[in-house]
Amino acid sequence: MSNPAYVLGHSDREIARLRVQARLLEPITRQFLREAGITADMRVLDIGSGAGDVAFLAAQLIGESGEVIGTDTATAAVAAATRGAQERGLHNVSFRAGDPAHMKFDQLFDAVIGRYVLLFQANPAETLRKLSRHLRPGGLLAFHEPDWVSARSTPPCATYDRCIAWIRGTFQTAGTDSDMASRLYAMFIDAGLPPPSMRMQTFIGGGTACSDFLHAVADLIGTLVPTMERQGITSAAEVGAATLAERLNLEVTAKGSVVVGRSEVCAWTRLPIRPGSSGIRRSRSLDGTDGVDNPS
Repeated sequence: MSNPAYVLGHSDREIARLRVQARLLEPITRQFLREAGITADMRVLDIGSGAGDVAFLAAQLIGESGEVIGTDTATAAVAAATRGAQERGLHNVSFRAGDPAHMKFDQLFDAVIGRYVLLFQANPAETLRKLSRHLRPGGLLAFHEPDWVSARSTPPCATYDRCIAWIRGTFQTAGTDSDMASRLYAMFIDAGLPPPSMRMQTFIGGGTACSDFLHAVADLIGTLVPTMERQGITSAAEVGAATLAERLNLEVTAKGSVVVGRSEVCAWTRLPIRPGSSGIRRSRSLDGTDGVDNPS
């Protein structure tokens, strides 16, 4: 498949931005994964690992007796994630370069997860279908994706609203679907999967409570500036990336605006249990009690 252009790249600056973004998203992704059913002892495949932050979060949820394998098509990202695992002393987390839709693994997985992955696929339903082949019967697919359609400010903050228009325009021009709330359900159905459960969380706030989120928006714009210039959407001079975060915070505070950020959306489902599948894999639940998990 010919996927949309990955406009974010894998520069050192972008890897650093991903790590900052991961700190903001960590509580949301943690809640999504726990509710989806990521528990102790699982063997997990993380798709599009980037700097490895979702894999590291999954490792906390599954414990030392579980295993996480992360994948990314960019060798620079795999190298950065591998260093991160070594720095954290995580012996049950490893990373591999390649497209997991076409990779082979020595065992099936209990779960396949990803954050901000499906929006970059030309055919996300086909991607889900191929990834599901790595799962044991009853295995879990869970994907956390962004949706920018409702991002806005009230009263209008011109700089913030302009940033949102730049971001959405850049992704759209590159062929990337950044509005996933209304599309995730159909992606799972079109992949031949059982109907998914879904959840959404959205940042909303005003004044100084917006600061971290506005810095994240400014950082994303900074990454996108070269692409926006190539696309003719805006210029580096108009963006003024060096002072953008400060200007955003000052304008939001001065206007008393309420900022609505992008929405974080998660969809998850389990594969059917095939008749005649044998063996029951036991795992330890989050409350520490033994329980029956996915058939193997």
